[in-house]
Amino acid sequence: MVDEAAAAKARHHEIMRVLPGLMLAMALAMLDNMIVATAMPRIVGELGGLAHLSWVVTSYVLGTTVSTPLWGKLGDLYGRKRVFLVSIVIFLAGSTLCGMAGSAVLSGAGSGMIQLIVFRALQGLGAGGLLVNAFATIGDLMPPLERGRYQGIMSGTMGLTMIAGPLVGGFITDYLSWRWAFFVNLPLGAVALALLAANLRLPVHRTEHRIDWAGAGTLAVGISALVLITTWGGSEYPWASTPILLLACIAAVSLAIFLWIERNAAEPILPLHLFRDSNFTLSTVISFLLGFAMFGSMNFVPLFQQMVQGDSATRSGLSMLPMMLGMMVVSIVVGQLITRTGRYRQFPIIGGVLIALAMWMLSLQHSDATRLQTGIAIAVLGAGMGFLMQTTMLISQNSVPQKDMGVGSSASTFFRSIGGSFGVSLFGAVFSHRLVAELSASMGPETAHRMVSTSGSISPTVFHTMPPQLRTQLVEALATSIDSVFAWAVLFAALLPLIAWFIKHVPLRGGGPASEHGNEVRGTATFD
Repeated sequence: MVDEAAAAKARHHEIMRVLPGLMLAMALAMLDNMIVATAMPRIVGELGGLAHLSWVVTSYVLGTTVSTPLWGKLGDLYGRKRVFLVSIVIFLAGSTLCGMAGSAVLSGAGSGMIQLIVFRALQGLGAGGLLVNAFATIGDLMPPLERGRYQGIMSGTMGLTMIAGPLVGGFITDYLSWRWAFFVNLPLGAVALALLAANLRLPVHRTEHRIDWAGAGTLAVGISALVLITTWGGSEYPWASTPILLLACIAAVSLAIFLWIERNAAEPILPLHLFRDSNFTLSTVISFLLGFAMFGSMNFVPLFQQMVQGDSATRSGLSMLPMMLGMMVVSIVVGQLITRTGRYRQFPIIGGVLIALAMWMLSLQHSDATRLQTGIAIAVLGAGMGFLMQTTMLISQNSVPQKDMGVGSSASTFFRSIGGSFGVSLFGAVFSHRLVAELSASMGPETAHRMVSTSGSISPTVFHTMPPQLRTQLVEALATSIDSVFAWAVLFAALLPLIAWFIKHVPLRGGGPASEHGNEVRGTATFD
């Protein structure tokens, strides 16, 4: 008993040495999206290429989504530390190049916007390794029983960076060059790199490796096609158009080949046998639905605040505080409870109920909704996120052998990302269709289509210059359309607690190194 307590104390001391580096690495990935989103109007104003604006986001999403499972597998095969450090270096290289896009240094290498799109893809490749390796590192250092409190801290960090991101982005946009939206990553990344290089000590198990390049390639093609479908479908091209149907065929064929390859690969990038564990399968389905319902609809909260409630961009960012604080506090508390009790099954059920309740509350908002009403709803949403996000990661990790820890960690992130991509597409189509219908009823079809198809939607600046009567009609139409998005989100969110109910309570491994708890690791272990 004394030896076990001493070992637990040693593990705590070890992880506290590396936790600041892990938190900084996670903050890099989270802050980047928030800051760049705020700076995008300024970027477009200088580089031009408004028609390619969506590709700045799409290229980053593609790089992140495609590389997520690959980073997890590479960490399992070659050692988490070196793979983690490589992902940070790639992210920082991409950030540097993004900040230089369109500058005199890169003149003659294509237009500034095209350069930015390419460099954002490189940055996304590195970002795919940041979140996966941060959570997988905790999985390598701590057995599941002791893992909750530290993953709760990491989830709280996500919430904190989501609060800071819009504020930092606003400051950079107003007082510095937009290039600092990317250059700001360099000092943070350098500190994270130094801390992890100096303090992170993880066992490396020497084995003969075979990288599943065929599986990685077919998965990349299939997922890229799916992301392009969700990005272009209903906006750039009609859903039944030739490009979208061709992409659907490419996705179906590529993913079918991928499944065949994974069944026969010596070391598959996504081992299909893991899905024989019901808890692993259920946690990945929950992650997909969570991304679908939550990330797909969350984009419309700032739109409601700015266009319907009249908030500025800065105030809209501050108005998200209840959600981020709810997520941060609940994540930390739940992590502590899991560590103390070893019980976790009830948390995804509670989280699913809260997210469904939040979506229902948001769907009831009308044009006269108060900020207090919105604040309460998004606080409930944040609490639901706090109950769900880290718990699904923990369930995935507890359901896989230690040698597949990276895959278990990346699966949760991967399926949440894919779900979010699908959700954004579906809810965007719901919003546009309902908005056109509402405006057609009040202004006529021709005016409605003109307002929705131009102006990259209606910006707050243009909105406030409209005649009062037109502005009132638009507010009513926007409020009703956004309500429809949340009403659809309720249907998907309601599945979360139902699926979570079928999760079985499998005792969390604990009390010693994870490899000593039924997870044999081949080869000789050394430390990197």
